[in-house]
Amino acid sequence: MFDRLSAVEERYEEVNNLLCDPDVISDTKRLRELSIEQRSLEETVTVYREYKSVTEQLDGAKMMLDDKLDDEMREMVKAEIADLTKQKEQLEHKLKILLLPKDPNDDKNVIVEVRGAAGGDEAALFASDLYRMYTRYAERQGFKVEVIEANETELGGYKEIIFSVSGQGAYSKLKFESGAHRVQRIPATESGGRIHTSTSTVLVLPEAEEVEVELNEKDIRIDTFCSSGAGGQSVNTTKSAVRVTHIPTGIVVSCQDEKSQHSNKDKALRVLRARLFDFHQQQAMAEQDATRKSLVGTGDRSERIRTYNFPQSRVTDHRIGMTLHRLESILSGELDEVIDNLIMHEQTELLQSQGVV
Repeated sequence: MFDRLSAVEERYEEVNNLLCDPDVISDTKRLRELSIEQRSLEETVTVYREYKSVTEQLDGAKMMLDDKLDDEMREMVKAEIADLTKQKEQLEHKLKILLLPKDPNDDKNVIVEVRGAAGGDEAALFASDLYRMYTRYAERQGFKVEVIEANETELGGYKEIIFSVSGQGAYSKLKFESGAHRVQRIPATESGGRIHTSTSTVLVLPEAEEVEVELNEKDIRIDTFCSSGAGGQSVNTTKSAVRVTHIPTGIVVSCQDEKSQHSNKDKALRVLRARLFDFHQQQAMAEQDATRKSLVGTGDRSERIRTYNFPQSRVTDHRIGMTLHRLESILSGELDEVIDNLIMHEQTELLQSQGVV
């Protein structure tokens, strides 16, 4: 482990020196690549240097015990050794996690697709609740949210809403949200006061850059049509809405949220790139062994991952068996505890798969 950490520190210093090189500064692509690499190495190097400092202090404190000390000083040194030993163990565990294989998509922005599934109008209303939850969570993280496409119902729900979340590490935070989300509550549309169960699905895709997914003009067909609003009524008479079809895969993306046909086309192509990027990733994963598939967040996307029970104010994540009795705060965007536990669960599984714990 420590040989790897020394190599990481050495590479970090090399990258820092390269970032000061005039030839690199004048090469925008190379500068961007090195800046991303520097950020990815920085935390590991910072923790490793702290670990080395604590180890040095600990060795020094242990040597002091060999000196002739009075009882009071000896107890102080022993207390310092206990504190430094605890710090060293914590830092060593953190370093093991930092050296785990990183998801190459973790730092990417994301495209999130939320759809009402089983439950009609109630499922669409729940889709709206999920969109608001993610929007508020993103705001708390300092991320930027942009609606790409929204298909609203007359009751104010969403049959489908697609939006982007931009910010450092957006995918690392939201990648576990893909799957079926179940709600149990008395619908606003139910006069009998009975509890109904409805579901909405969430799909989180890493946003691909143009250089990562090349779109050949001969592979795509672009159609235009008039936009429509909630309930299907026409909202304008110009063909500003855009439908993009990727012919080889059959993937279709529509966008009508903007008044400009050009803007709708740009947004549709962003979603198409994300879906194609994911399509190729899913193909690659299917060819791999089951090890990675067993990890949280990489299973069947139709799987029910979480239940939101209104009568009991309960949220249960079925993948890690965690139940929290603060539904309202979670739906208000306070997702940190849920997401942190999902991240911790995956890290533990990775450590176990490598025989570290």
